Amino acid sequence: MSEDAKVWARLAGLTPARIGLGRAGSGLPTREVLRFGLAHAQARDAVHAPMDADAIARAIGALGFATLRVASRGADRATYLRRPDLGRALAEEGRQALEQAAGDPVDLAIVVADGLSARAVHEGAAGFLAAFKPHADRAGWRLAPVVVATQARVALGDAVGSALKARAVAVLIGERPGLSSPDSLGIYLTFAPRPGRSDAERNCISNVRPAGLSHPLAAFKLDWLLTQAFARGLTGVSLKDESDAALAAPEPTRSLPQP
Repeated sequence: MSEDAKVWARLAGLTPARIGLGRAGSGLPTREVLRFGLAHAQARDAVHAPMDADAIARAIGALGFATLRVASRGADRATYLRRPDLGRALAEEGRQALEQAAGDPVDLAIVVADGLSARAVHEGAAGFLAAFKPHADRAGWRLAPVVVATQARVALGDAVGSALKARAVAVLIGERPGLSSPDSLGIYLTFAPRPGRSDAERNCISNVRPAGLSHPLAAFKLDWLLTQAFARGLTGVSLKDESDAALAAPEPTRSLPQP
C-alpha cells in the first residue's frame, strides 16, 4: 500500500463519511457502488417503514411510564410525506384524548414520534427513556404520560405539551436519515409549548444512536437543558448547550449514570 493510500485509510477509519474510496478507471470500485446503493436503500426504508406504536408503547410502559396514543392529521405515510403541515397538527381524536387525560399542570411532557425514521424510534426511544428516568426522578419533575405519536413532526409536541399543561415538552423523533445514519434519534426541547412556536425556540440534541451520542450522555444533556430552561424561562437560540463544561466538573456536581 502506498503512503497516500495509508493516509486515506487512516482518515477513513475516523469517520463514516465516504472518503478515500479509490477508483476503477474513471469510476468508483464496484464494492463502493454497492455500499452506496445499500446505504441509500436503508435510508429509503427508514423513511417509509411504519412505526409499531403498540410495541413502542409496551416497551415504554415496561419502564414504569404511563402512555397515551395520538396521531397527526396526516392520514397515512404518503400524505404525511407530502404535507408536512398535517404532521404538525393533532387529529381530533388525539386532541380529545389528551384533554381528557390532562390533570394538574406537569413539568414535562414527553412525545415519542416516528418522524422520518421509525427505525430510530424502535431502536432508541426506550433505551433513552431508561437512561433519562433516573434524572427525572432525582430532580422530582412531574411527568405527563408519555405520548406515542404517529405520522408526527416536531411541532406536534407543541400541541401535546399545551394540552397536557406541561411547562416543557421533549419530542423524541426519528431524524431525516443520512447515508450513514438511518437510526438517528433527535430530541427537541421546548419551554412553554403552544401551537405556533418556531424552531428558533427549541433546543435539539441530535444523532442519538450507537455510532453517535450515547443514551446516558443524551439523557445528561436533556437534564442540563431542562434544568436551565426552568431556571431561565426559555429554550432555543438564547439557551446554549454548555453541558460539556458540567461533564468536565468533578463529582458530585455532575450526575451521568453509568451505562
